[in-house]
Amino acid sequence: MKIFADLHLHSHYSRATSNKMNIENLERYGKQKGLNLIGTGDFTHPLWLKELKGILSENDGLCYHKQSDLAFMLQAEIAVIYRQDEKSRRVHLVLFAPSFEVVDQINEFLGKYGKLASDGRPMLTRIDCAQITEKLMQISKDIAVIPAHVWTPWYGLFGSKTGFDKIDDCFKDQTKNIFALETGLSSDPAMNWRLSELDRFALISNSDSHSPWPSRIGREANVFDCELKYNDIMSILKTKDPKKFLYTIEVDPAWGKYHWDGHRMCDVCMSPKESMKNKKLCPVCKKEMTIGVEHRVEELADREMGFEPKGAIPFKSMIPLSELIATVYNTQPFTKKVWEESSKLLKEFGSEFKVLLETPEENLKIITHEKIADLIIKNREGKLKVKPGYDGVYGELVLEQEGYIKRPQQRLDAFIKKK
Repeated sequence: MKIFADLHLHSHYSRATSNKMNIENLERYGKQKGLNLIGTGDFTHPLWLKELKGILSENDGLCYHKQSDLAFMLQAEIAVIYRQDEKSRRVHLVLFAPSFEVVDQINEFLGKYGKLASDGRPMLTRIDCAQITEKLMQISKDIAVIPAHVWTPWYGLFGSKTGFDKIDDCFKDQTKNIFALETGLSSDPAMNWRLSELDRFALISNSDSHSPWPSRIGREANVFDCELKYNDIMSILKTKDPKKFLYTIEVDPAWGKYHWDGHRMCDVCMSPKESMKNKKLCPVCKKEMTIGVEHRVEELADREMGFEPKGAIPFKSMIPLSELIATVYNTQPFTKKVWEESSKLLKEFGSEFKVLLETPEENLKIITHEKIADLIIKNREGKLKVKPGYDGVYGELVLEQEGYIKRPQQRLDAFIKKK
C-alpha cells in the first residue's frame, strides 16, 4: 500500500494557528491533498487530547475518525529551552506515540517542566534534549523523538541562533535513540547529504502546518510502501529501506521562509556569499541579519554540493498547486478564484498529488487554463525558478514568460493575519 504521510502539524490550540485546525478539516483537506496518514499535532495539550480521545479510535498504533480510511498518528511538538556550554539552546522536537496510554505517560512526565495547557507546542525548561529522550525511552521504546526542522535559525537543532554544530553535542549518549531528522521547508535532502554525520539518519519531510488549506497541509510529505501500522512506519524510518521508503515530497528549499540570509524589516535578502562579504550585517540598519539555512549548511558541510550518499532516499520537489494557480491569476493562494480552479482539478483527477505528480499535460489542459497546466508540468520537471525566502518571508516563483505576473513575496506575519 502506498502511503502519503504528513506527520507534523498543529491543532487550533497552538499559537498563530488557524481555528479550523480540527480533525474534521484535517481529514477533509488531507484527502483532497492525497494524504492517507496525518499527524494529530499537539497531543500534549489537555483540551486537544480530550478532543482526540473523544472522536478517534485506535488500531495498530494509529487512530481513525469514524469509518474513514485516513489514519492519524499521535504526534506533538515541544520546545526545549535550556543553557548548555554557556549558550542559550532552543530546540524543537517532534514526538510520535503508539497509543493514548503512552501519551498520558508522556504528558505526566513533560508536565513537570512546563505548562502543557499554555500552548499546543509547550515550552519546557530545566531539562535538556538528552534527558528528555532518556526518560521517554524509559516510558516506552516505541516513542519516537525526531529533531524538528533541524536547520531553522530559531529552534532548529543546527539553527544559526540557538542550535548546535553536531547532533552528539545535543543528544550526548542518547543519540543512539535518534533515528530520523526533519529537514524543514528551507532545506531538502540534497543539502543535508553534504554532512557525512547525517548519513545514519532517515531524512523526513512534513508540513509543520498551522492551517488545513491545501497550500499548507502536505506541502512536504513522506511516501512509504507498507501497511498502515505504527510499528511498520517506525521500522522503515529506522532501517531506511529504499524498497519501503520510496521518496519524500519537498518544496523547493528556496521557497522556505528562512533559506537565505536577510533582515525583513529592512527588506534585505542576501546569498551566503554576499552575506559573508558584509560580515553578516544588514547594510541598512547595520545589525546582524538572520542567517539562513543555506549559509548554515555551508558552515557545517564536509562535502561538496551535489554529493549523494549510497542508499539515500530520493525526493521530488513540488510547489503546492494553489501557489501555481495564484501565480497565474496574480492573487494569493487562499482566494476564492484559486479555490474554484483547484477544485475543478481535484474533482476530475482525485487529489492534488495526482494532479502534481501523475496527470498528463494533455489531460490537464482539458480541465484548466493552459498556463496553469504548463506550470504544473514545469513544477513536476523541476524547471521552475524560485526567488529565495529569508527572515520569515516566503520565496516567490520567478516567471519570465510573457503573460505571467509576479506576485510580491508573502511575509509570514501577513499570512497569519489573513487566517
